This record gives sequence, structure tokens and C-alpha cells, in this order.
Amino acid sequence: MPDLDFAIVDAAVPAAAAVPLLLFRLQVSNRVPTQPVQSVVVRAQIQIEAPRRRYSPTAQARLLEVFGEPSRWGETLRSLLWTHAGTVVPAFEERAEVELPVPCTYDFEVVSTKYFAALEDEEGVIPLRFLFSGTIFYEGEGGRLQIAPIPWSKEATFALPLSCWRELIARFYPGSAWLRLQRQVFDRLSAYKLAQGLPTWEETILRLLEAGEQEGRES
Repeated sequence: MPDLDFAIVDAAVPAAAAVPLLLFRLQVSNRVPTQPVQSVVVRAQIQIEAPRRRYSPTAQARLLEVFGEPSRWGETLRSLLWTHAGTVVPAFEERAEVELPVPCTYDFEVVSTKYFAALEDEEGVIPLRFLFSGTIFYEGEGGRLQIAPIPWSKEATFALPLSCWRELIARFYPGSAWLRLQRQVFDRLSAYKLAQGLPTWEETILRLLEAGEQEGRES
């Protein structure tokens, strides 16, 4: 049966996409080229290997909610699950390259988003690890279609440039951020907005912030 190796060789922001995503270039190599592959259904769990990079004091402060106080990072700094993705590799013998689309959220309730956002002003890369699974379809003896699983040991690492993440955010969320609220909190905020006659959500939140700051100065 085929013995496949996987590597991520590039990443890019698509020129046109309906939703925010990154395109990773996935290279699949067959160690047994005499056993042609008909197709491969690939699934990938993508992890952020947070301990494999350095963090500026600014980034450490922004990551307080994720890893806690920097003095405890020896215990709390750990890899984070980013997301899952999948694709289909067409027929090949020795090697094939396909795009692995990875949808990206900017929801600040998601831990991975908090991590990425904390590094948006930083330089360097985000260390990623791809853990692969899925199904290999190949031609066996007598021309019969055979099926085999991708071993759980198959994985690959990739250094995602922070510039690539910044390009994605600038394209899909220019000058903005996305915040999810519980419905009852949103209803209260909406009622306040209507009662105050405020035209936008930004002005509504600014009014509340200013009121809180004024109360803090007077107390």
C-alpha cells in the first residue's frame, strides 16, 4: 500500500474569497511510487505551538487572558488547538500538491483569535503543527480499489508569517474587530442605544465607556 508523507510548503491569502480563509499549500509524497494513489481524503488538526516562539512584553500583556501571568508561563504556556481543515488529493504516483483551505474567524471569544490578535503588531512567525488523518484510495492486486487509513503518526510543521495573518485581517476586517454577545446582553445594549438616540454601535459603546471613566474619576 502507499506510504504517504505530508508537508506544508507555503501559505497565502486568496485573491478572492467569500469568507476569511488562508490557503496552505499541501505537498503529499508517496514513498511507494509503484503503488499509484487514486485519491486521498485528507483531514488536518492544526495546532499553534505557542512555546516555540518568543514574546515581547506587549504580547505577554495581551496574552494574559490566554496563558495567565508571564511568571507562570513555565506551567501554562502550551500548544493551542487552532482549527480543523480538509481537502481531497487527486490521483498521483510520486508527488502531488493541493491547496488546503483553512477558514479563519476573528471572534474574540475563540482562544486562537485572542492569540493571533495579541501578535498582530509583532514580527516573525507563528509555529504551527498539522496532524493528519483521513483515507487513502489506491489500486490493489487485480485492479481492485483498496482503502487504507492515513496513520495518526503523519504530521508536518509550518512557520506561518505574521505578515500573512495581518494581510488576511486587513482584507476582511479593515479597521474593525468582531465581538459576540449573549442575546440578553445585546438586547440591553440595543435598548440603551434606542433610549439615548445614538446612531451607531460604536457611539453607544463609547458613551458607556466615557460614563464608566467619568464615574471612576469621581470615585
